[in-house]
Amino acid sequence: MKSLWNDTEAAGYQGDLALRVYTSRLLGREPALVLHGGGNTSVKIRERNILGAEEDLLYVKGSGWDLETIEAAGFPPVRLDHLRALARLPALGDVEMVNELRTHMTIASAPTPSVEAILHAIIPHRYVDHTHADAVIALTNNGAGEARTREVFGDDCVIIPYVMPGFDLARLCAERFAAQANEHTIGMVLLNHGIFSFGATARESYERMIALVSRAEDYLKKHAAWELDFPAQSAPTNAQRQEIAALRLEASRVAGFALLLSCHQDERSLAFARRDDVASIGARGPATPDHVIRTKRVPMIGRNIPQYIAEYKEYFQQHEPNARDRKTMLDPAPRVILDPALGVCTLGRSARDADIVADIYAHTIEVILRAQALGGYQALPASDIFDVEYWDLEQAKLRQAGKPAVFAGEVALVTGTASGIGLACARSLLARGAAVIGLDIAPSIATALKHPAWLGLPCDITDEAALIQALETGVRRFGGLDMLVLNAGMFPPGKRIDALDSATWHKVLTVNLDANLVLMREAHPLLKQAPNGARVVAIGSRNVTAPGPGAAAYSASKAALNQLIRVAALEWGQDGIRVNTVHPDAVFDTGIWTPEVLAARAAHYGLTVEQYKTRNVLRREVESRHVAELVAELCGPLFARTTGAQIPIDGGSDRVI
Repeated sequence: MKSLWNDTEAAGYQGDLALRVYTSRLLGREPALVLHGGGNTSVKIRERNILGAEEDLLYVKGSGWDLETIEAAGFPPVRLDHLRALARLPALGDVEMVNELRTHMTIASAPTPSVEAILHAIIPHRYVDHTHADAVIALTNNGAGEARTREVFGDDCVIIPYVMPGFDLARLCAERFAAQANEHTIGMVLLNHGIFSFGATARESYERMIALVSRAEDYLKKHAAWELDFPAQSAPTNAQRQEIAALRLEASRVAGFALLLSCHQDERSLAFARRDDVASIGARGPATPDHVIRTKRVPMIGRNIPQYIAEYKEYFQQHEPNARDRKTMLDPAPRVILDPALGVCTLGRSARDADIVADIYAHTIEVILRAQALGGYQALPASDIFDVEYWDLEQAKLRQAGKPAVFAGEVALVTGTASGIGLACARSLLARGAAVIGLDIAPSIATALKHPAWLGLPCDITDEAALIQALETGVRRFGGLDMLVLNAGMFPPGKRIDALDSATWHKVLTVNLDANLVLMREAHPLLKQAPNGARVVAIGSRNVTAPGPGAAAYSASKAALNQLIRVAALEWGQDGIRVNTVHPDAVFDTGIWTPEVLAARAAHYGLTVEQYKTRNVLRREVESRHVAELVAELCGPLFARTTGAQIPIDGGSDRVI
């Protein structure tokens, strides 16, 4: 592992805390050291308080901050003397400890300090770095882990047996550090947990971390436990979308809420999921206790959810505290599934959650295989894993978590999403917590939005094979389909019937009607497996009820689509699928309304552009975002008892009224 310290970069960070920010970000750049908020860092600074007295403060990483992007505000200052006094107590509950941390900060609005703040405080060095380095975890998580760790680090590191993070760990570290540290000590290894480094300067502490982790990596290389072999795998070519959706539905029912499911079918994931011994090594537990909350205690091997749930309940009952301290069982749904056909599947209430689980498990695979090469991977005992999973502090976080977004864990597919109403619908659905698959013929669809829950797929919806493949791709990414918004369409130049050529007629019906029939037919088996019941919304048109001259092909295609949607509402109600239509009119911020076209149409009616845009009963312009908000609300709980409806959104059309 190489140091990323750069003198030019460092020169832009002036002061002790700023340099703490800089080296913390250097650690955060390396996923093999920290992942998604893992690890923590600190610096001890003497400052003058409001009364003019000097006091020593510990600036330690706060809860909710990620080292890769942390700022100075992410380091709450805590009075150092108080932390060191706490370390001398014979006992301190974790909830009490957090209260002591919060009530002895000097900035009331700062985030809650890391639960390892006391541990940082007792280390007599100015800068302290803590990571969950993969190489160190592979070194400690095997049958001879402690002996190998001592062989690698010698007197340079104090070795601490595993104790759950919190006060007991801090007290043990204080005792062991005082007894074992010497002038050579530059670090501390917590078995099955991670590694600390420290120094007088930010650079010294950071580069000691790099040096210590490099020693672990070198040891793994020396013992043929570094290079990992992932044999070439043939990726699945058969359709899997229905079985994926069924698996996601079953997991969601067990969890009690909708979950997204992402299938990872890269060579590494498939190779691991297809190992002959995956049921053994994959079920030995997480690499570090920090991963338990994200990944659950063990992955599910195969697709037998009832068996997995039975084993989880047995695990809970075996380790449940006594009746007076009884805890409520968390949702037992798996967060990682290892399957030879599906690869590594990860689940979460959001795309980001599922992706974080995927990142963690990708590193877990490497730790498992490297530790296996050292004599056999060993995780913590089930009792220790239970203690972390049902830790009072984690339970408190769950209780304090805000209400989930309306569409958390749900998936929407929107056609014609590169611009206009489709793009606005995608934004509205994303804002409500949905994952969104966007289809459009424009290549720009892939990057139309920057969001972890966005998947933009270039697709000509009139190409049946391409449309089916897009569904397959979307389901492998998010696990199923809950909402379908039929928006893609075309409005050809005006032609009277006596001048309407057959090619234009057929093209308009192919885009506006036939493609939607194919999509609805292929999506129906997926929609039937939506955990909360599926919703379909079609973007109709005012022309359905009030057609205009010169728009025969468009009006007929939209009217036919409207009838298709009405029939779907009748047929699909028994599957719990709601099907509705919105009829917008004169939405001018879409691709077909260029400034030139808009100016020409306004002039045709003898109106200004602004007058033309508001020529409705309410005299208000209708924009894409207004249509999108109505679509999103139609998919939400307010319309849970509505299907087969046709709702105009046109500012009031005198012709329709």
